[in-house]
Amino acid sequence: MAAEKRMLFNPSEYRELNAEEQQLLQVAYQKALDALRRNITPDGFSACSLADNIVYGTDANYRAVWARDGAKTIVWTLDLDDDDVRRCQAATLRTLLRHQSPGGQIPGYVCIDTEEPAYMGVGGIAAIDAGLWIVIALWRYSHETGDWSVLEEFRPQLQRAMDWLAAHDSNNCGMLEIPEAGDWTDLFARSYHVLYDEVLWYRCLICYANILEHFGEAEHADDYRRRSRHVQRVILRSFWPSTQPREAEGGLPSFTDVQFGLGDSRYLVAQISPFAFSWRCDVYANLLAFLMNLIDRDRAMMTFRFMWGVGVNEPWPVQNLYPPVHAGDPEWREYFVVNLLNLPDHYHNGGIWPFIGGLWVRYIHKLGMCDLAKRELVKLAQLCALGVSHPWEFNEWHHGRTGRPMGKSFQAWSAASFLQTCHDLHVAPNVEEDSE
Repeated sequence: MAAEKRMLFNPSEYRELNAEEQQLLQVAYQKALDALRRNITPDGFSACSLADNIVYGTDANYRAVWARDGAKTIVWTLDLDDDDVRRCQAATLRTLLRHQSPGGQIPGYVCIDTEEPAYMGVGGIAAIDAGLWIVIALWRYSHETGDWSVLEEFRPQLQRAMDWLAAHDSNNCGMLEIPEAGDWTDLFARSYHVLYDEVLWYRCLICYANILEHFGEAEHADDYRRRSRHVQRVILRSFWPSTQPREAEGGLPSFTDVQFGLGDSRYLVAQISPFAFSWRCDVYANLLAFLMNLIDRDRAMMTFRFMWGVGVNEPWPVQNLYPPVHAGDPEWREYFVVNLLNLPDHYHNGGIWPFIGGLWVRYIHKLGMCDLAKRELVKLAQLCALGVSHPWEFNEWHHGRTGRPMGKSFQAWSAASFLQTCHDLHVAPNVEEDSE
C-alpha cells in the first residue's frame, strides 16, 4: 500500500498544493481505506459501519446490504488490489441477486441480521434504481476483474431484471416513469421522468448490451445499444430547455415543449411530466450525465459554470440540489418534515454529500481543469476529516449551510467515492472510459 500511496500522491504532480495539503491527501486516502474496510461483511458491503453506528426505528435498515450503496461501492473500489475487498464485491452482488423477486425486481436492500429483503422504500414505494445500479455494477465488476462467475450464475435473472425495468416505460417513450420518492431520494418529491433515473437507464442499457455481446449475443446487444441511443436523444431533448426552434414530435408541441420555450437552461433540469417540470438543478444527476458520457463537453462546461457560479461546492463539495425546496413552494410536500430529514439544506433537499463531492472533483478533472480538481479534492478531504464523535468519519451527509456532519459515520459510498476520485486524478482527463 505504501508504493500505491507514493504513486497516487507524487509531490511533483501536486506542485500547486503545499506540503501540508499533500500530506492531508495521503492521510485521507488511508483513512478512506480504513472506513471502507469497516463495511466489509460476509454478505457484502454494509451501508455504514455496523460497529460504529447506533440504529433504532427506521434506522435499522442501515444494517443492510443496499443495492444502490453496494453497487456504487463496488464500482468505485475496482481499482483496489485487495482480496478482502474483491470477495466483498462479489458477495454484495450475490446477496442482492439471490433475493430477486419472481417478477425480476432487485431488492432495495437485504437485512444483514435477518437476511430479509426489502423491495420498497417509504410508503411502500418501489426502489427503481436498485436494478439499474446492479446491472451497471455487474458489468463493471465482471469486465474489470475478469471474474464472470457471478454473471454466469445469474444470467437468466439479469434479463428478468431488465424486463422489469423496461416495463416502467409505460408509454413507450423510451424513458422510465418513476413513482414519487421511488429512488435514492426516497423521502423527496421526484416523480414521472426523473433525470437521475433516466441517466442511469441510459447507462444500464449500454452495460447490458456489453454483457450480451460478451456472451456472443451480438444482435440482441445491438437492440439494446439502439435503445440507449434513443434514450440519450430523448433525454437531451426533454431535459434541456431551449428557446431554439425545434420540430415537435407527433405533431403539435406538448405542454412541456411550450413551457421549455420560455427560457434556456444551462443544465439538465431535475424532472419533467406531461403537465409540469422542475427548473431545479439536480447536481448529482448532472454530474452523472457527464461522467456516464450522456452529455458532451460543451454542455458539461456550461453546467459547471452554472454550478460553480451558484456555489454548490460551498462550504464543502457538494450540495446535491440547487436551490433547496422551501415550505410554500409548489414542490414542497408535508412529508419532508418526517424525522426533520428533508428540511431546506438537509439530506436530499440540498444537503452536502461527500460521495457526490467525489463525482464533482472527477467531473472537473474530466473537463481538463486538473489543478482546480486537486484543490477541490483537498476540500473534499477536509470535509471527510470531520465527524460527529471523532475525526475522519466519512459521514453520509452534511448540512448544506453549516457543513456539519449529520449522517451515519463511516458510510461505505463516501469512502469508496473518495478512493475512486484519488485514482481518477491520475488518468488523462481526455481518456473516454467507463467512469460511473
